[in-house]
Amino acid sequence: MRNKKRQLNYLLVIILLLVISIGYAVLSTNLNIVGSGTINNPTWNIHWENVQVKTGSVSATTPTIDTAKTTVNYSVTFTIPGEYFEFTVDAVNAGTIDGMVSVVSNKLNGTEITTLPNYLEYKVSYEDGIDIAPNHLLAANSSEKYKVHVGYKKDISSTDIPSSPQTLNLSFSVTYVQSDSNAVKPSHPESFETDSWQTIVTAVQNNYTSVYNVGDTKTIDMGTLGTHTLRIANKSTPAECFTTGFSQTACGFVLEFVDIIESKIVSSVATNIGGWSATELRTYLNSTFLDRLPLELKNGIKDTYTVGGYGPAEGETLSITIDKIYLLNYKEVANYTGSIDTSNSYTRQLDFYSSSGVTTSNPEGAGKKYNGTDMWWWLRSAHATKNVMFTGVASSGGISSGYSYTAGGVSPAFRIG
Repeated sequence: MRNKKRQLNYLLVIILLLVISIGYAVLSTNLNIVGSGTINNPTWNIHWENVQVKTGSVSATTPTIDTAKTTVNYSVTFTIPGEYFEFTVDAVNAGTIDGMVSVVSNKLNGTEITTLPNYLEYKVSYEDGIDIAPNHLLAANSSEKYKVHVGYKKDISSTDIPSSPQTLNLSFSVTYVQSDSNAVKPSHPESFETDSWQTIVTAVQNNYTSVYNVGDTKTIDMGTLGTHTLRIANKSTPAECFTTGFSQTACGFVLEFVDIIESKIVSSVATNIGGWSATELRTYLNSTFLDRLPLELKNGIKDTYTVGGYGPAEGETLSITIDKIYLLNYKEVANYTGSIDTSNSYTRQLDFYSSSGVTTSNPEGAGKKYNGTDMWWWLRSAHATKNVMFTGVASSGGISSGYSYTAGGVSPAFRIG
C-alpha cells in the first residue's frame, strides 16, 4: 500500500512539472537585433611627393623621387665655403591607416652620424626645423613637409678646410609603422601664446616665424619676481643692421617685457663713467636675472652686440658690450634723435613701437606699469651732459633721466635665434 502511494506521488510531481513547462511555452517573446555592415579593405600608402628646391641653393642634380616613391636621390658639389643646397619634400599618407615614425636613421658614408666634419652642415628635419622623432604621427590623408639642408660651412678656419676633394654619401631614412597609443603630433609652431619655449626657439632659429606676429604676448613665470608678460617687439632685420658698429638690440627676433619687473638702481656709485658696460644693473641682468628664466628659453637667448651712449666725462666713448639681457634706449622706443643720447645713430626703432606710432611727440605708448601703476623705467644710455645720470622713460612715456643710485623700473629685452 505504501509503495502505491509513493508511485502516485511521483506521478503527480511529473505532471506538475509538465504543466509548468507548458505555461512558459505559451507565454513566450522573441527579441531580435538585425543589422548589416561592410568592411572595406584598409590601405597603407605612405610615400614621398613634391620636391621643391630652395632659392639660393647651388646648382645640383635636381632631387628626384623613384618610381616606388620611397627614395629621393640628389647630388651636389660645393666649391666655396658658405654654399648650401636645400630642398623640401612631402611625406604623404594617402592611405586609410594612421602611421607613426618608428625609426629615424642618419648616416655618413654608411655609418650612423654622431659628429659631422667641421666643414659640413647637414640636417634633415620638418620644414619648421623640428626634429623628426619616433612616435610622431602621420595621420591618414595628411602630410608632413621634410626639409633637407646640406652645406659647406662659411665661418670656419683654414685648418678646417679639406686639403683634397671629399666624397660624402649622406643617407637619411625614416620608417613608418601603423600608429598606436604612443603616437603624438609633432610640436609645430602654432601661436606665440601657446607654444612651448622649445618650439618657439627652434622656429626662430630656423626662420620659421610666420605664425608669430609683432605684438604677440606670452606669460612667463619669473619665480620670486612673479608672473609677467613678454611681447614680440621686433622681427625684421633691415640693411642698416649689417652696418659695422650698429647695435643689434633692435634687429632680429626681439622680446621685451610689457611691464616693469622690479625697481632697482643702475649703480651704487654716483657716476655714469663707463656707461652701460660698467653698471651693476647690467651685471645683475646677465646673471641673477637671466637665471630666473625658464631653462628652454634661457638656452635659446642670443648674444647681442649692444651699443650705449656715453656721458660728459673726458675720454668717454660709446659703451660696447655683448649681452644676453639688455635695456633699451629711447631711439629704439620712440625714434629719438635728440642730444641726450649719443648712441642714436647706432640703432633703430623696434617694429612694435614703430607700428604703434610711438614718437617723441606721441610718446604715450612707451609708458609702462609696475604692479599696475604707471612708473618711470631705466634705459641703457648714460646722459650725455650730466655725469651722474642715465636716461629713462617717464611714466607718461616721454624721455627722462635719473641719478644712477636712485631706484627706477627695470623692463629689459633680449633676442632669441
